[in-house]
Amino acid sequence: MAIPLVIIGAAAAATVFGGKKAYDGHKTKQEANEIQENAIKKYNNRKEQLDKIQNDTDEKLNNLGLLELSIGQSIGEFEILANELLVKMEKSGYKNQKLSIPSNQLSKINDLTISTTEFLATVAAAGATGAAASFAVYSGVMAFAAASTGTPIAALSGAAAYNATMAAIGGGSLAAGGWGMAGGAMVLGAAAAAPILAVAGWAYAIHAEKALANAEEQNNEVNKALEKMKLAEVRLNKITNYVQRIDLSLTSINNTFIEYFDALKAMHQTIMKRHQGEDISIDESKEFLQKIDNGYALAAIMTEIITTPIFKAQVDEDGKAVIKDGQIQFETDEDGGSVLNETILDSVLTEQSKKHNEILSK
Repeated sequence: MAIPLVIIGAAAAATVFGGKKAYDGHKTKQEANEIQENAIKKYNNRKEQLDKIQNDTDEKLNNLGLLELSIGQSIGEFEILANELLVKMEKSGYKNQKLSIPSNQLSKINDLTISTTEFLATVAAAGATGAAASFAVYSGVMAFAAASTGTPIAALSGAAAYNATMAAIGGGSLAAGGWGMAGGAMVLGAAAAAPILAVAGWAYAIHAEKALANAEEQNNEVNKALEKMKLAEVRLNKITNYVQRIDLSLTSINNTFIEYFDALKAMHQTIMKRHQGEDISIDESKEFLQKIDNGYALAAIMTEIITTPIFKAQVDEDGKAVIKDGQIQFETDEDGGSVLNETILDSVLTEQSKKHNEILSK
C-alpha cells in the first residue's frame, strides 16, 4: 500500500526542520566557542601585559628597598666613625665641638639606622622573601607611626611590623591569584578584583543556546576585567613613577654622602696610624667637623626622603596613625586601593633636592 503523500510531506518537513535545528545548533555552538575563545584570548593577552608591568614595579620597588637598606647601614657606620672622631677631637683639647644639625634630626637619623638593623635581623631570621621591597614601604609607614603616636620606631619593627607592612602593600597575592606584593588590594582593591577572579571559574553547558548565553556572559565579565586591569596598570605606573623618582633622588644624594664618608674614613686612618697620644691639629679639627657636619646634613636629607610614606596612612581625629591588630591602616580610594602620598612626596623630593644642591654649592 502506498504511503499517503501527506505523511511523506510531513516526514520531509520534519527532516528539513530537524536538519535546520541541528545546523542552527551547530552554528550557535560555534558562535559560543568563538566568543569564548576570543574572550579568553583578550583576557590572557591583557593579563600578560599587566604582569610585565607588575614585575617591573616589583623589581623597582625591590631595588629601592635595597638602596634604602644600604643607605641605612652606611649612615650607621658613619655615625660610629663620626662619634669616634669627635671624642678624639675633644681629647686633643677641642671641646664642645658643635654640629649645625638639630638634635631632633640626629634622633631621626638614629631611628632609621636602628630600624634598618632590626629589619634586616628580622627578615634574615624569618627567611622572608621580598624583604627589600617591603622595606621601601615599611620605612616610611613605620616612621610616620612613630612620629604620630610617640612610639619609638624600634618598637614598631620586628616580625610584627614586617608582616603588617606586607599585608598593607598587598599581602603577596590577589586572593591567592599570585599578582605579587605590589599588587593585591593596593592596586585593585578586593571589590575591583572580583570580575577578574570570576573569569577563571566559568563552566559551559553542553546545549548550544545555554553555551552561547554563558559565553556572552563570560565575555561581558572579561570586558569588566579588562577595565579593572586598565585601572591596575594606571596605579602601577604611578607607583613606579614615584619609586623611580625616589630612587634617583636618593642615588644622587648618596653619591655625595659617600664622597664625604670616604674622605672621613681616609682622615680617620691617618689619625689611627699616628703615634699614640699625638694630638689633632686645629686645621684637622676644623676639617673633621666640616666633613662630619656635611655628612650628617646629607644623612638627614636621605632620612627625610626614606621616612616619607609612599602611601597615605589613616589617621584618627588627633592626627595619630591608625593601627589595628599591629597593622598600620592605609587610606583607600573608591576601588579599595591604597592612596599614593603624592602631594607630600612631591614636596619632600623638591625640598630635599634643594638642600642637596645647597651643600654641593658650598
